[in-house]
Amino acid sequence: MVRVMVVDDHPMWREGVARDLTEAGYEVVATVGEGGQAIRAAGAVRPDVVVLDLRLPDMSGAQVAAGMAAAASPPRVLVLSASAEQEDVLEAVKAGASGYLVKSASREEFLEAVRRTADGDAVFTPGLAGLVLGEYRRLAAQPAPVEGPRLTDRETEVLRLVAKGLSYRQIAERLVLSHRTVQNHVQNTLGKLQLHNRVELVRYAIERGLDAD
Repeated sequence: MVRVMVVDDHPMWREGVARDLTEAGYEVVATVGEGGQAIRAAGAVRPDVVVLDLRLPDMSGAQVAAGMAAAASPPRVLVLSASAEQEDVLEAVKAGASGYLVKSASREEFLEAVRRTADGDAVFTPGLAGLVLGEYRRLAAQPAPVEGPRLTDRETEVLRLVAKGLSYRQIAERLVLSHRTVQNHVQNTLGKLQLHNRVELVRYAIERGLDAD
């Protein structure tokens, strides 16, 4: 069962999200309303996914995401926000958020986003994925770091498809691999390159032209 923590400063919204998750079969391990409390709680209850609002009374959602990303076993963070502003989206992703969904999404879209986030996919409200990919390309225009460790042919193949924006399930179907095998290749690649999340991985791939057809 996927373990989820909900972080939002509005009690009615927070409890409504938790109820939807529970009814859909997720285990809600904590619901909190402040960023500092969320970081502490994540270390104690170890959720698989954190559903995170950006507007919190004590710190920003991006700061919370960064704090969780620094943990030894960081959860995957899905931002659920009323804002679709470019600055908010990019700040959250750079801080380590796995995905970004606006609160106008339907219940079904939200639950699907949580499932995909738990599976390791990067999930965005339609229209925001292109924005994030554009930022990856802008960052890739900066000077590239020195060449890193050598990847296997299969790891490079998976990395190329990650850079094209495919989900792990789509990569598994295209390469005729299991979803778990694709995840293992990605984790091995992150370790070899000493990268921390999918944002850094996609930037690395684009810097080396692996997103080109």
